[in-house]
Amino acid sequence: MPNFAPFLKKLLTYYPWYRLSQRQQQRLRWWMPAVFIGLFLCAVGTFLWLSFTIERNDRQESLIVDTLWMQQAIEFQLEGDQRSMRVIADDLASGRLSPQQFQAQAQSVIRNNREILNVLWLDANLNILASVGVSEQIGRNLFTELNPNSKQAAVRAMRLRSPTYSQPYILRLPESEADGLFDLHIPLISDEGIIGTLCVIFSSRGILDEMVPWWFAKDNQIQLTEPDGVVLAERSAGGHGKGIYQHFTAIELPGAAVVLRVNSLKGSPDLIPNILVVIVVSLSVALLWSLWILFRDLHRRHELDEALRDQYTFRRAMEDSLVTGLRARDLEGRVTYVNPAFCKMTGFTAEELIGVRPPMPYWAPEAYAEYSERHAQVLAGTITQEGYETIFQHKNGTRFPVLIFEAPLRNSKGEQTGWMSSILDLTEQKKMEELNRQHQEKLQSIARLTTMGELASTLSHELNQPLSAITSYSTAALNMLNANRQTAATGQGIELPPFSVTDIEEILQKVYQQATRAGNVIRSVHEFVRKREPQKAPCTVEQLFESIKPLVELQTRHSSVQIHYEIGRQLPPLLIDRVMLEQVLLNLTRNAIEAMESVPPSAQHLTLRAWVEVAASDTHEKVYLAVEDLGHGINSAVASKLFSPFFTTKSEGMGIGLNICRSIIEFHHGSLWHEPNQPSGCRFIFSLPAYQPST
Repeated sequence: MPNFAPFLKKLLTYYPWYRLSQRQQQRLRWWMPAVFIGLFLCAVGTFLWLSFTIERNDRQESLIVDTLWMQQAIEFQLEGDQRSMRVIADDLASGRLSPQQFQAQAQSVIRNNREILNVLWLDANLNILASVGVSEQIGRNLFTELNPNSKQAAVRAMRLRSPTYSQPYILRLPESEADGLFDLHIPLISDEGIIGTLCVIFSSRGILDEMVPWWFAKDNQIQLTEPDGVVLAERSAGGHGKGIYQHFTAIELPGAAVVLRVNSLKGSPDLIPNILVVIVVSLSVALLWSLWILFRDLHRRHELDEALRDQYTFRRAMEDSLVTGLRARDLEGRVTYVNPAFCKMTGFTAEELIGVRPPMPYWAPEAYAEYSERHAQVLAGTITQEGYETIFQHKNGTRFPVLIFEAPLRNSKGEQTGWMSSILDLTEQKKMEELNRQHQEKLQSIARLTTMGELASTLSHELNQPLSAITSYSTAALNMLNANRQTAATGQGIELPPFSVTDIEEILQKVYQQATRAGNVIRSVHEFVRKREPQKAPCTVEQLFESIKPLVELQTRHSSVQIHYEIGRQLPPLLIDRVMLEQVLLNLTRNAIEAMESVPPSAQHLTLRAWVEVAASDTHEKVYLAVEDLGHGINSAVASKLFSPFFTTKSEGMGIGLNICRSIIEFHHGSLWHEPNQPSGCRFIFSLPAYQPST
């Protein structure tokens, strides 16, 4: 047996396929089946399209043939009717038929031909001499009222001495639908000339009922129409045509224009016309699909290796770029995975953490109880996915705050295999929160100092009054004592009214009152501007209003503003930082006083109001405090920016007052808003939760 191996090896060596690189061969292996399948699908699609087109053309041609056959049948029948009626017309013209014989022969023709509705014997003046048919009244009405087309056809027939059809016209028969009629006029020619016409009235509906076979009417909608589309009669046993296969042709009648229209009830042919084609196409597609699957399996291992390599590289790059720590644990709490961010966060390597069970090396010793409880909740599946804060310990012993989100870890079957934790380091966030808190406190201190700067001139006037009174009372007391001492020593001196120790006590009491008044003013200012940590304590609304009353009166010293306090009955106490709430009220009252500068003095009224309400959606009481003025109010353009930082309508304002006020109210779990006051002005309202002592 000859050895072909060297020949095949040499042939394959020079074959172009083996001259391609491995990458090019791989591309060809991938694209060649796709190209072949695409060509095959194109061929199958072309075959189906050709089958569809051929069947559609066959149906259209079949409809045309049937329509032409129907046209010939109608024309043949009408020609036969015309020949039968010409025999009667010749006998009438020659006088061989009496009126009674005419009626008998005409009645016989009508019985045998249902398309003939009526036969009329007319004289030369178109007067009806005899009428045979469905209704004699119909024949009379044709020429007197309803059929000018028939009159024209009669005149034309007598002039041309040949049978002539009239143009179609619509006539509604008694107790019947409208019918399209057309007349055949046969001239009666005798030796003396034209003595009249024989008029044969044809019914379009009768033509279709008599001449269209049932099998044709079952599959088509047949109509007799005028050239402009006016329907004379219609027959369709299966409904209206689909408009896909249709044909029309004119029925050749001398003098009349009648069109036969046929609209098939059949729809478009199916894309796959028969079962044989379905089987061939299905087997071909199945064969190609099997070849494609076989070819694809040859490259499956290589593609899977590349996909796994790409996925591993992508996952590793994604894990290395994350700043969020990831930790996976199985259902027993054993650590099964940690990412580099978590290792960097805790200071431990992945080898030191994977496989470890609680207690974890990054747990802070002082929080073991909390960790154990959380860990038990995770294993029980009762932990929420909203996240919780705790503290971790770095390998070097440093504590840092973290935010942990727990989520169930499931496999491809949907079964839970453990828990996945996302850990965020909150160290920087806590630092930013502390900086923001310090910045807020600084702004509040600045706002308080700004307020006191505005009150400085008024404060000096307010302190001057008690100090002057103290000086006057002290001088009077000294004068009385000195005068009494001088009189006692020399027997001479200024004559003064007699006084007693009680008078001296009254003077000293007044000095004490004025000193206390000055001290209260200075103490209020000192407490207001002193920088300190927020200290919440129970406080009543009466105490709050009483503490700010001197400072509010200082603000109104140089104006005509009248201050009113309206406090509801049985108001519950508040748990507040009184100094911070005093700052809010002083800021709001100062704004209200400035808003009424352009208002007449008699209308300058400032009201501080307090009341309590229980919201329908909440069972806890809320205390509402309002500062109301009768100024010009706040326009809509300013209202939307009113609480924005550094927004102000004053020429010398800083724009932080209302923003700080809202921050203080929100710190106390309340809310601050404004609304128009009645009859004018504005009212700022803030709500605070009522203090409920624990029992």
